[in-house]
Amino acid sequence: MVDPSLAAATLAGGPSPLTGRERDVLVAARNGATIAEIARNLFLSEGTVRNYLSAAIAKTETRNRVEAVRVADEPGWL
Repeated sequence: MVDPSLAAATLAGGPSPLTGRERDVLVAARNGATIAEIARNLFLSEGTVRNYLSAAIAKTETRNRVEAVRVADEPGWL
């Protein structure tokens, strides 16, 4: 388990590790949108949205999309 503040501090040291689509999905998830809503809005399949969220969660070293959005937003990646 990684402390979210430590993860944010570690990640703040450089350029964003997120791809453009991972960023798009996190921005869409920022306001609590469901997988289906994100998929509809970005013209993606629900499985693809899940894959992008999983990748973003892994890259931000967080446990869920809410934490991933917070950690990615702090250094300005979103």
